[in-house]
Amino acid sequence: MFSIQPIGYIQSCYQEKFGIPRQPNLVSEAKARINLLETFSLESVRGLQEFSHIWVIFRFHLTAEQGWHPTVRPPRLGGNQRVGVFATRSTFRPNALGLSVVSLSGIVECNGQVSLELRGADLLNGTPIIDIKPYIPYVDALPHAQAGYAQQAPLSQVKVRFALQASVQCQQKSTQWGVNMELLIRQILQQDPRPAYRTTQQDHREYGMRLYDFDLHWRYDADGIEVLDLSEGSLPHTKH
Repeated sequence: MFSIQPIGYIQSCYQEKFGIPRQPNLVSEAKARINLLETFSLESVRGLQEFSHIWVIFRFHLTAEQGWHPTVRPPRLGGNQRVGVFATRSTFRPNALGLSVVSLSGIVECNGQVSLELRGADLLNGTPIIDIKPYIPYVDALPHAQAGYAQQAPLSQVKVRFALQASVQCQQKSTQWGVNMELLIRQILQQDPRPAYRTTQQDHREYGMRLYDFDLHWRYDADGIEVLDLSEGSLPHTKH
């Protein structure tokens, strides 16, 4: 037996599991940072700024206690076909460990704490980080590798439009958080975060997810997705 301790924690716009893209780098406007523990000084990341991307090893802390099954239903197979857990990137794993490659946009130090600024992260706010490694293209990028049922990037990109109220609120939140909020929301919703079995059904329900300090609400119709509003307060999870 052995124990692994976090080296830091993620600070990101994603405040709940629902709505997080299923893979990294699908939402380039999603900014995040790894806040390292005070044990790790700038010396521990010396030279890392020369790399454009990093591997992040993390723990699925919200699902770790829920156990795992030997087979799961990947969304890419419509949620109807089972494959082995080790043939997927399911969050329900024997050791609850995840792996993402993300863009490294900067390294900063403030009051003795070192932070790595990221783009394209698919990580929940508060996620424990286990390790960081540099991404090395000549060994890590294998363009001719076979990827089974996930050989190609998802092709389905839902059209997203914004109600007038939502557009105004996006402008306000963009100023507050220093991101292009409309672009961020558009990139998230284009991935269609619904459960896979609902993507083939007529769906007129309202959905919601927590981003930063607000609740994002949208609904589906014949033309795609309409973003309704960005509201303060807690989100009723039954709308998922």
